[in-house]
Amino acid sequence: MNTKKRFGLLGKNISYSFSKAHFSKKFEKLALHNHSYENFDLENIQDFPEIFKGDSAGLIGLNVTIPYKEKVAEYLDAIDEDAATIGAINTIKMEASGRKVGYNTDVYGFKNSLLPLLQTHHKKALILGTGGASKAVAFAFDQLGISYVFVSRTPSLHQLSYKALNAELMKTHHILVNCSPLGTSPNTALCPEIPYASLTEKHLLYDLIYNPAETTFLRRGKEQGASIKNGLEMLELQAEKSWEIWND
Repeated sequence: MNTKKRFGLLGKNISYSFSKAHFSKKFEKLALHNHSYENFDLENIQDFPEIFKGDSAGLIGLNVTIPYKEKVAEYLDAIDEDAATIGAINTIKMEASGRKVGYNTDVYGFKNSLLPLLQTHHKKALILGTGGASKAVAFAFDQLGISYVFVSRTPSLHQLSYKALNAELMKTHHILVNCSPLGTSPNTALCPEIPYASLTEKHLLYDLIYNPAETTFLRRGKEQGASIKNGLEMLELQAEKSWEIWND
């Protein structure tokens, strides 16, 4: 019996979806004609249980994106230890027993896409934004032994405001990761408010955004001689890690 196997992406305003295109292409390449990938575009996380009502047969796995990486936790039956520590979930596996289990593969994707770019002076980082993805970035830095500070428009304890960023801070923090949505298409002119003039060839700018391929944040860093990377490889790596989890 050729049972349909369904996968999907949980998020809000996700018509642009990297995941759907990625997995649809993968299924076609592997001739997995009984596999499908769809978007579950929810206006509110409270609608999450509706996904499993009615025709939910064959639903095996979900990816999770903005703004539900943190909020989805309360709707799951179990959470992987790392995902629980991080406080953000981007992968859900529906087990045969019916249990919904949350995982985080963003850490794997970010860490393994960053590693080839790291140099000996890359010891301190600034994480721009405090959403679910930023927590995975922080967890990866913990694993790599890189210290970091979160930067927020509304900073809480032990976080910096964008106004606090200055030339002195830039001299000691050589990795900057944009975890905010600023610069995403179609609002490509936007970028985090940092002192770009203080960037040098020692700096590494990483943007989790992949559309456009070169955000204003990355372009302005490149103009100062900094190394740059967008989030496409991270997305590809985390997607493949999700695929491993679903098929384990």
